[in-house]
Parts: sequence; structure tokens; C-alpha cells
Amino acid sequence: MKMETGLPVSQGTGVASTPAGRAFMSRGREAVRFALAQKRPWGEMVDRSSFAKPESLGDATTRIRKNMSHFRINYAIIIVDIVALSLVLHPVSLFMLGLVLAAWTYLYLVRTEPLVAFGRTFSEREILVIMGVLSIVVVLMTSVGYILMSALLVGFLITAAHGAFRVPDDLFLDDQEASGGFLSFLGSGATGVPMVSHV
Repeated sequence: MKMETGLPVSQGTGVASTPAGRAFMSRGREAVRFALAQKRPWGEMVDRSSFAKPESLGDATTRIRKNMSHFRINYAIIIVDIVALSLVLHPVSLFMLGLVLAAWTYLYLVRTEPLVAFGRTFSEREILVIMGVLSIVVVLMTSVGYILMSALLVGFLITAAHGAFRVPDDLFLDDQEASGGFLSFLGSGATGVPMVSHV
């Protein structure tokens, strides 16, 4: 069998072996490390002396907004754990989701040659469209979508309840206004520049 050489990078190598792919994965790892470094102590989060019933719906909403900003990494960890637990408790759904993730991983991180099937070479755009449709079918036509949505809903309800009943400390009110929201660590981690609170 004759191997062809000199293929363009976009056709002959997987994303993981391209400079752009390596940079993307490096930035992803850096963002995760930066996000985990911002995690608040769990003891601070569950301090019973900091809990009180909100006086009104507006008070609860304000508390949720402030606590979401302060404990965003802890809340994200809780939601991810709930999703993971729900998938472990439903092994068939976990298997189906695992197959889809394995296909994405192979096609975009492991594969080093053009994809050839049924005597035809598929372009990167065609692979993306096929995988997108396949992923949507697996999520919508199996119990995976229901389980994921239910787990996410439970996770958001738990974090919202915690945020509504935990009285925000005055010590971190100012840095919340500067921090930029629940997923702001993604942008900050990618640049490697820590967020600075303005007092």
C-alpha cells in the first residue's frame, strides 16, 4: 500500500497534532487550572452561621447573583458532579454518551490521516456536520438528553437555593461587581491574567 505524503495540515493530520490544536488544548488546560485556583474553601460555603431566610424575592435574587459570582467555581463543580452521578446511575446513557465523545475524540484529537469510508474521502466540514447530526440524534432520541437536562436542572436548583439562603459577606461584594459573572474564569484563564478586584 502506498502512503501519500505532502498532504496539507488540514487534511493529513488531526487537530491535536497541529500548532493550532496544541495551542487550543494548552489554553484549555491553563483555563481549567486557573479556574480551580479560584475555588473558594468549602467550609466558607457551608458555614451555618451565614445562612438566613431571604426577606423577599428581590433579596433572594440579589443574594443569588452575588453568591453565584463569589462561589462560581464551587457551583460549577457541584453541577458537574451531579451530572456525572446521574450518568453513572444510568449506565446505558453513559455508554451512549461515551461512544459519541469517543468518536469526537478520535476524529478531532487522535486521527492523523484523512477519513476514508465507503471508498470516499470526507472533508473536515462533512465530518463536523455528520458528527453534529449524530450527536443531536443521540441526545434527543435516547434518554441521554433527558438525563442531562434533569441533572443540570437539579444542579442549578441546588446552587440557586444555596445562593438564596446564604447571606453574602460584605467583604466580597466589591470584587463581585468586577468579576464579570458565572463563567468569567474561561476568558481570564485563557489569557493567563488573573482578575483584579477594584476596591
